[in-house]
Amino acid sequence: MKHPKERRVFLLGSTGSIGSNTLDCIRQLEARPGAGKFRVVGLAAGNDGATLSEQVRAVNPKVAYLRNEAGARRLSEEFPDLEVHTGERGLLQAMAAVKFDLCVNALVGSAGLVPTLYAIDRGADIALANKETLIMAGHLVMERVKKRGVSLLPIDSEHSAIFHLLKGIRRKEIHRLVLTASGGPFWNKELGDPTLEEALAHPTWKMGKKISIDSATMMNKGFEVIEAHWLFKVPFPRIDTVIHPQSIVHSMVETVDGEIYAQLGPNDMRHPIQNALTHPHLLETPLKRLRLEDLGQLAFHPMDLGKFPLLGLAYACGERGGSSLAVLNAANEAAVGLFLEKAIRFRQIHELVARALDAHRDIVQPDLETILDLDRSVKEQVRVWGQSGA
Repeated sequence: MKHPKERRVFLLGSTGSIGSNTLDCIRQLEARPGAGKFRVVGLAAGNDGATLSEQVRAVNPKVAYLRNEAGARRLSEEFPDLEVHTGERGLLQAMAAVKFDLCVNALVGSAGLVPTLYAIDRGADIALANKETLIMAGHLVMERVKKRGVSLLPIDSEHSAIFHLLKGIRRKEIHRLVLTASGGPFWNKELGDPTLEEALAHPTWKMGKKISIDSATMMNKGFEVIEAHWLFKVPFPRIDTVIHPQSIVHSMVETVDGEIYAQLGPNDMRHPIQNALTHPHLLETPLKRLRLEDLGQLAFHPMDLGKFPLLGLAYACGERGGSSLAVLNAANEAAVGLFLEKAIRFRQIHELVARALDAHRDIVQPDLETILDLDRSVKEQVRVWGQSGA
């Protein structure tokens, strides 16, 4: 089945692992008859000007954004016909300069929120890998998605799995959702006081540093629980998590009759990325397929909230709602940053996040300005606490 139209893609976070895999998927799809036409009209990155330069040369976008101003100047000199933006407002200026109907958001952190809302307001579908968008402002995002009538397509393997499983299951038939977690590097070890290098050593997935630490603390899974609530309109008591070290079963849906439906696939992010790119169609894949006879044993283990208290905090904030979710995200982002700088110990990530939440007075329906103000102020406070040792 042919894809119905050309897709004009604006890729946010193009130089990271998701961004690079997205461009690889587009390249492979473009090479196959009947897979549809993709035109990458815009690329946006943070500081990796060298990789962005290679990507510009490969896909020839109309515009590019690089947060690093010196790198942006070099990019302009290298590609005189490319419209290059930089600076605090440069990303939205770049997005405003071109027409696109699909925004792939692979940015890391709170920086992903505003461009997501902007792309929705432009009427573009969103392929979302940026967790923070829904954590900080799920109520605003889903309200705008509904108002504009666009598609919000999850790229996370867990949510992509549920998205496809629910095509054959009505909402009233859902008993619970089950998100699987690889367990990160510590699920079957005494936690102790791990080093940065130990926390970054994810056993299954190759990811960026921030998400690798979130996986080690299990905050990543907490964020995914909150995302699942917004994406699928399922209450928090009906969203469970289990440890699945093989990372083959990406998520499950249990129906009211007691049956459990699971989605299995290789631990390759290009599979959910391709499905988001080709939505609403499923197309033949050039990627490696899963061979059931090669799997051996698939194991599932209960989640230990005592070992991973940040997951419990995420559930609590999900139930609490309001501005606590923005505080949860900001405090975690700042604390993980401090740990990556080796300014605090691993266990202090949870301590700082809990302290920020304890100090916060909830706002029931925060607007965008309030959320962004909280994001800045909470990050500043957490960094002061962490750097002072207070």
